[in-house]
Amino acid sequence: MVATIAASYCRDPDDRADLAQEIATQAWLAWPRYDPARPFPTWLYRIALNVAITRVRRVGLRSRHAVPFDPALHDIADPNAADPQAEQQVRALYRFIHAQRPLDRALLLLYLDGRNHRETAEVLGLTETNVATKIGRLRQRIRDEL
Repeated sequence: MVATIAASYCRDPDDRADLAQEIATQAWLAWPRYDPARPFPTWLYRIALNVAITRVRRVGLRSRHAVPFDPALHDIADPNAADPQAEQQVRALYRFIHAQRPLDRALLLLYLDGRNHRETAEVLGLTETNVATKIGRLRQRIRDEL
């Protein structure tokens, strides 16, 4: 989960490792405040996404204006896959996710991870209705762009 979020918010492998370490540190510091009555994955997701979004804001728009080719995205595809078109679609989806604003990226990650609207709303601090609306719009944009 942490690696997925780090990979979705950082293109550079060193930056991904730094973000994953920052997430682990923040989770460790927050551990004394963890409420065992709440689901652990939701708690960790919220920390991970908050750290990732904070990092994106801190870095600013610098990365939005200059997006270099990322060989890691090229290597996502399995060269032995039976369906090269499906692999190409996976690469396109990763590029789409990387191009989104931090909140939309978080919504997509949670959606693709199979989280329901209630869990997603809890992690992101949104209403379930807002989550459903935003996910519906993102799905439509994916259909339109891919």
